[in-house]
Amino acid sequence: MSSRPSAKIAYMKLGICAENHLNYSRTPNLLTEKAYKISPSINIVKDFAAMAFHPKNYKILSFDIFGTLIDWETGINDALLPLLSKLPASSIHHPSQNNALTTRKFILSAYTTLELSVQKEEPTLPYPKVLASVYERLASQLSIPIEAEEAARFGSTIGSWPAFPDTVAAMQSLSKNYKLIVLSNVDRSSFSRTLSGPLKGVEFDAIYTAEDIGSYKPDLRNFQYLVDHAKESFGAEKKEILHVAQSIAHDHKTAKKAGFEPTIWIKRRPMGEEALMGGDWEEAKDEVNLAATFGTLGGFAEAVEKRL
Repeated sequence: MSSRPSAKIAYMKLGICAENHLNYSRTPNLLTEKAYKISPSINIVKDFAAMAFHPKNYKILSFDIFGTLIDWETGINDALLPLLSKLPASSIHHPSQNNALTTRKFILSAYTTLELSVQKEEPTLPYPKVLASVYERLASQLSIPIEAEEAARFGSTIGSWPAFPDTVAAMQSLSKNYKLIVLSNVDRSSFSRTLSGPLKGVEFDAIYTAEDIGSYKPDLRNFQYLVDHAKESFGAEKKEILHVAQSIAHDHKTAKKAGFEPTIWIKRRPMGEEALMGGDWEEAKDEVNLAATFGTLGGFAEAVEKRL
């Protein structure tokens, strides 16, 4: 499966996400892999032979990008900090009034709420315009006067959000044995910049974006599109697709609803802290079906390599 048409990509949709606190002592069926600063109380499984999935059963790996391969929390936080800096220095939300983590939590919580509202109201709105609308609404809520170009500028930052340090090497390793498909909540133009920038060196066999599908995850249509086109382009059945993602809300819950095989949770920890975007596993644990959980994409790639 090593031959691939470089970035000959059939575009379509994807999604984004994260999750909050998780008590692994109450989740014995989840497999975890140590990454970043994971608490020593987490049960770390070192026997990859005991994993609840076998890499040889799949032809295709499908990926959420932003939150899984790309550290979108850092990208969004850094791009919105200048807006908060316009607040009066005495404001409780001015960056000078809080430590960096508190400010980050405020920014990402506000962003998540506003993004969801915009996407529900306008499901076909291109992602850069979703971001621009989020920027305008946040500024309005904080009573910060802005120029129109500021919102558009925020919407154009998508392609510069950084990749996690392990992403490129892990994807290159996985590409040796699988077809790699993107399922993302962005537009084609933004993802092209991501592909030529932070994901340079990663080659996908197909890219399905929200712009082409006409809906954003967690809409079931996005996963059905993946199934239909994987069959058409690669002759793969649904059971031969393994979905890999960080987002509980956008990916894992919907994959279960769509009848996918158990999924792989990449439990990212941006800045060594719990991810703030993507949903709460504790609230959704009865609505997901996880085959294994890894702290990094690199850990997943290593586990796959050991079992092939």
